[in-house]
Amino acid sequence: VIDEEQRFGVTHKEKLKTLKGNVDVLTLSATPIPRTLHMSLVGVRDMSVIETPPEGRYPVQTYVAEFRADVIRDAIRREIQRGGQVFYVHNRVEDMDKVTHFLSQLVPEARLAVAHGQMRATELERVMLDFLEQEMNVLVSTTIIETGLDMPNVNTLIIDEADHFGLSQLYQLRGRVGRSNRKAFAYLMYKPQKVLTEIAEKRLAAIREFTEFGAGFKIAMRDLEIRGAGNLIGAQQHGHLAAVGFEMYSQMLKEAVQELRGEKVEEVIEPSIELQVDAFLPDFYVVDSQAKALLYQRLAMVRNEEQLSEMVDELVDRFGTPTREVEHLIEIIRIKILASSLNVEQIQQDKQTIIIRFALDMGMNGENLMAVAAASKYPLAFKTGGGGNLECKIRIRTLSQEEMIEAVCRVLSAFCNIASSATP
Repeated sequence: VIDEEQRFGVTHKEKLKTLKGNVDVLTLSATPIPRTLHMSLVGVRDMSVIETPPEGRYPVQTYVAEFRADVIRDAIRREIQRGGQVFYVHNRVEDMDKVTHFLSQLVPEARLAVAHGQMRATELERVMLDFLEQEMNVLVSTTIIETGLDMPNVNTLIIDEADHFGLSQLYQLRGRVGRSNRKAFAYLMYKPQKVLTEIAEKRLAAIREFTEFGAGFKIAMRDLEIRGAGNLIGAQQHGHLAAVGFEMYSQMLKEAVQELRGEKVEEVIEPSIELQVDAFLPDFYVVDSQAKALLYQRLAMVRNEEQLSEMVDELVDRFGTPTREVEHLIEIIRIKILASSLNVEQIQQDKQTIIIRFALDMGMNGENLMAVAAASKYPLAFKTGGGGNLECKIRIRTLSQEEMIEAVCRVLSAFCNIASSATP
């Protein structure tokens, strides 16, 4: 059994497994490293998620802001006034005295203690016991408090220079507070006027966004998106997926494994859809540009109605009722799903028609085409293209965007019905 798995390297874990042949391994972590999480998602390892919180707990209220003395003073005083205690995390031992002096001037009534890994064991033990017995109410420490502490009376956490911490570290540190039936607060501070790196911004945004119970899995998923899955065969525990996104990466990995096994890789035709409709995620609907890019990547990888339904549920849950443009985008993806199943290579709109071009011979007879025409609300014309493949033209003239989408969906659905009824 490996607890706090994110703190172990691949070499350590593999060495533990070699201690006994055919050993079963159970790893525990609130925030698994990207490599481990990805191995579970692709089926290399089994995964079980515990989402039920202890009774009477509240989510930790999380704030990300520039360093401000007045915010720190108010946070410490509010906690002290309700009889609680505070963790103040500063991860540089050489500056610890300066930070302690600053806090003593800022909040004179606070009883301060200092803890870090360079202290003698007996001295560190005495400090922690004094804090546990509430003789001190503010503990200035390094990340030594990250794991293994259960102090229900500590319900305010302040992290100095939070942009220097990893996502897993931030989540673990936040887990040190909110361990009772009191509402807890976490303040993640960074230097004023500091331009954060893109990675640091993503980390702080993720820790602020995911505050509900059981958010560790979502945090780990976001860490996977930010840092990449690493090397499943080697020891690299993370590695960036560049612009392809996690879903595309997983699809590429799956196809590569199938090829190595000698299995037939099913070629999926990606239809080109050129309809003159407003189909996108507006800035006011999804404000964060990074979140928007990830959503576009995931939407591009949707392959069936079930996956599309899950994406729609997520959009509604995270961003509210879809706008007209978002609804159009959802319908365009639905058209793409239908078109892909029919081996349609292109759907193109000109001034008065929409042309559906098939990549393969559909084997449709006159009766089939009449059935498709009967299902359409608008006039259709059929012809054979240069390669002998079918083309279907829908005459649209002055249709609205919604009517154009409906027209294409009806025709594709009619083709799907005929194709499915013809399949033995």
